[in-house]
Amino acid sequence: METLYLLVETEIGRLDDVIRKIRDVPSVTEVQAVTGPFDLIVKVEAPHINAALDTVVHKIRKIAGIKSTETLVTVSTG
Repeated sequence: METLYLLVETEIGRLDDVIRKIRDVPSVTEVQAVTGPFDLIVKVEAPHINAALDTVVHKIRKIAGIKSTETLVTVSTG
């Protein structure tokens, strides 16, 4: 199983709507609102990294109300 985290900045006033839509995306296992330059952190798990990245590019980034994203791919350390 591959895991990545997506940092999401939303448009003003769209946070709750974006959270609802992201939670409906298959492979999304967790969504948390956070403080700082981003509004959300999203955990995506998939059998292969390509499937996880496909979820980000073709499903999550197309959600209305998302202003920007940053993808963090986890790596094995041992």
